[in-house]
Amino acid sequence: MPRSNLWKLLVTLPLALSCSLGGTGRIAQGSGIADAENIKVAAQPNVRLIVQRPVIRAAALSPEELYRKVWALIREEFYDQSFNGQCWARWQHRYDGKLKTGDDAHKAIETMLASLGDRYTRFLDRDAFDDEKAQIESRLFGVGIQIGMDKTQKIVVIAPIDDTPASRAGLMPGDEIAEINSKPTKGFSVEEAAKQIKGPKGTEVTLTLVRAGKQLKVIMKRDEIHINAVQTAKMIDPDIGYIRLTSFISQDANKEMVKALNNLSPAKGIILDLRDNPGGLLTNAIEISNMFLEGQRDIVSTVDKDGYKTPAQSDGKPVSQQPLVILINKGSASASEIASGAMHDNSRAVLVGEKSFGKGLVQGITRLEDGTGINVTIARYLTPNDTDINKKGISPDVAVDLTDKDYKEGRGPWWLDPEGPMAKRAPEDMKDIQLLKAVGVLKEKIKNPVVVGASVSLNSAHHQ
Repeated sequence: MPRSNLWKLLVTLPLALSCSLGGTGRIAQGSGIADAENIKVAAQPNVRLIVQRPVIRAAALSPEELYRKVWALIREEFYDQSFNGQCWARWQHRYDGKLKTGDDAHKAIETMLASLGDRYTRFLDRDAFDDEKAQIESRLFGVGIQIGMDKTQKIVVIAPIDDTPASRAGLMPGDEIAEINSKPTKGFSVEEAAKQIKGPKGTEVTLTLVRAGKQLKVIMKRDEIHINAVQTAKMIDPDIGYIRLTSFISQDANKEMVKALNNLSPAKGIILDLRDNPGGLLTNAIEISNMFLEGQRDIVSTVDKDGYKTPAQSDGKPVSQQPLVILINKGSASASEIASGAMHDNSRAVLVGEKSFGKGLVQGITRLEDGTGINVTIARYLTPNDTDINKKGISPDVAVDLTDKDYKEGRGPWWLDPEGPMAKRAPEDMKDIQLLKAVGVLKEKIKNPVVVGASVSLNSAHHQ
């Protein structure tokens, strides 16, 4: 059976048990979605491109059988067939007679995978595997609040999500979450609070809130929560539409992008903001790129361990033909780089901002019989110009580098305010100097659509 029928490709950027969906490591306060994983700020994200096989129910394996199954999968699929310069056979029987429990097998698997020297090939415990699966399927369960930590290290509500248990219960931005199920949150991290608040659909959680100096208890029944991949889509100028896509992970991301582009059809030009977008489904990266490309154009190619190259092309039925500028930065990775590379190499968009993260490897995700899983690097990908961006990133056409001073004075990405997660900012306030530059570039592109931005170095510190 062809490999394409067995696997679903995705590009994502996980962090252990939490998935980084945004952030640059610049704000100590952080923020989180209490229903899913903490939206964790990460300066050095652990990016991967993944292939998900369908779940096949099978009889339970013994610890040794589980270990050997992983060993065989690495032998058959790992993209570096030198196995980091070692003889892979040496691991096959290394733990014979020594693995008595599932934990024994898991530790042995982790040790074996570490020998490959590839940080993207890793073992996933049950929680990590379930979390990753939930993000792909958009099946997240909780009460529907985004939480963060204020300057006094208190857990606060940043915003309730519309039409969720939290919004219906009347939770408000700025509410302090003093207790979760009668357990004080003092000393909690955002991740710990999020883990306590989320839970199975239909179960209850009680939050003790502090609002205007008064305490109140709110009991909510957890439900399925939809987290939008397109978090902002609006006109920020009479001629310019702005879309902030925070992740490619949700299976609904394509629908959201189509809706956003249709709503912004009157715009003369579009800015697609992929800053701090860590990736998601490769199929989403291809389909979203397809929304902007005319004719049959290469979007991306994957190259497997045998050197076999498989290109993906556009179908020539674009949703948007408006001039396009894409914002990228160090947190733009994987699927974001595929989309940016496709637009850039096909001269469809001008890239503005900072060099992207640089992740060009493909992983396969496999569910093991005991509910755990593994991610295995199985291939690499190339942009349409056959550029390997791994560990190199994609350079913008118009560079707008940010300094620490820019961040401290609120000139970084508009959602990263130095006043913390409760600050009210909007893209149209134009304090965000990378976005401001993108607007200027796009206005010039609207006047002269054939002009593609030349490489320009801009010292953002000169902008006050």
